Amino acid sequence: MVADRAVSFAAPAPVTPGAYHELDLFARVLSYIENNYVEPVDDTQLIYGAIKGMVDTLDPHTLFMPPEMFKDMKVDTTGEFGGLGIEMAEKNEVLTVVTPIDDTPASRAGVKPGDQLLEIDGEATKDLGLAGAIKKMRGPPGSKAVLTIMREGFKEPREFVILRERIRIVSVDSKLIDGYGYVKIKNFQDRTDRYLKNALDGLREKNHGELHGLVLDLRNNPGGLLDQAVRVADRFLPGGEVIVTTRGRSNRNMEEERSHDRDTEPKYPMIVLVNGGSASASEIVAGALQDNGRAVVLGTQTFGKGSVQTIIELDDGSGLKLTIARYYTPKGRSIQELGITPDVVVKEGGGEDDAGPREVDLKRHFKNEGGLDGPGVKTASATGVTPKIVAPAPDPKDKLAAEDVQLRAAIDYLKAWPPTASTARTGTH
Repeated sequence: MVADRAVSFAAPAPVTPGAYHELDLFARVLSYIENNYVEPVDDTQLIYGAIKGMVDTLDPHTLFMPPEMFKDMKVDTTGEFGGLGIEMAEKNEVLTVVTPIDDTPASRAGVKPGDQLLEIDGEATKDLGLAGAIKKMRGPPGSKAVLTIMREGFKEPREFVILRERIRIVSVDSKLIDGYGYVKIKNFQDRTDRYLKNALDGLREKNHGELHGLVLDLRNNPGGLLDQAVRVADRFLPGGEVIVTTRGRSNRNMEEERSHDRDTEPKYPMIVLVNGGSASASEIVAGALQDNGRAVVLGTQTFGKGSVQTIIELDDGSGLKLTIARYYTPKGRSIQELGITPDVVVKEGGGEDDAGPREVDLKRHFKNEGGLDGPGVKTASATGVTPKIVAPAPDPKDKLAAEDVQLRAAIDYLKAWPPTASTARTGTH
């Protein structure tokens, strides 16, 4: 659930004088352990453990990855790995499912957002931690994993036996619904924008050369690469519009991403679907299209992750995912803790709340410090838009409404364009 930015870093800054005493203390403790511990110790594991302990005092999205885990992370960005297909987060010190990725072993086995993952193959997840649990769920295709899950409504934990598969995540799906385009972006990988262009061109070809409207589905999209989120938003915006602003420590290193005229889609009516599983890069896209008046955002409140991470590869093959900046929507809103407020609220199932954890539930998460203009200004909850709450009663004869109330509401809004939530088309304040 990150907006990752891969960058090259200069050499680390010199250690400040005040830190030398602490480093000397660390060296002494390491020496005591190496020379006196009752059993031989692995120096590398000691150092990795110390680094992990240091990083674990920071925000929940900063992570140290030993070489094997770092290799797995790089594989993730290509969209192919052996595993189950689960996005997780830590909520109240319990590993909790954010979402099972569509059409993966986990989703087919019935794993649901909000499920508490207690054990993997009999080993307690509280002992594994988030990184360890991810590693343990990975494995060769065809191998078996046993997940012990507790869910609201269960009297006791249940075991889910799932066979790992080669998870090939083509990050974009598309189809025509009632003559309107529907595109689902599952996550933001290194080819997502290319997949999106192909999907839109394919929909046009199927619909006699043009699209009359589009539903962009970002539900349960945990995020991914920042540059891909920017490119996706750019595709729907005319040149010169602000997409996202990032700002580092003490407001240093401020960067602003703007749209370009090249390859911009026609300005057909557009709905963006979001929910509590829409995080980070998904929220960047939704916020950019909402603030620029390009689309109506429909669904439920998003995850609320307003920080940017960079990936640093270290000399021994390990890696550091480091939070380096906060990001802000085009109108200067910070969505940290709060998320994107939809213009039109349509709850899943016509009335169910999102069950998964959000940023505000994570330990050590950043507090919302307001927008670009300072504390308490232009936060996501102060958009000036009063969402229209829609509680549709699905027609039992309408198969789409019975399967997906939010998608049916989006299609109905496109048919009735311009929708009554016209404030969204002119931007939010």
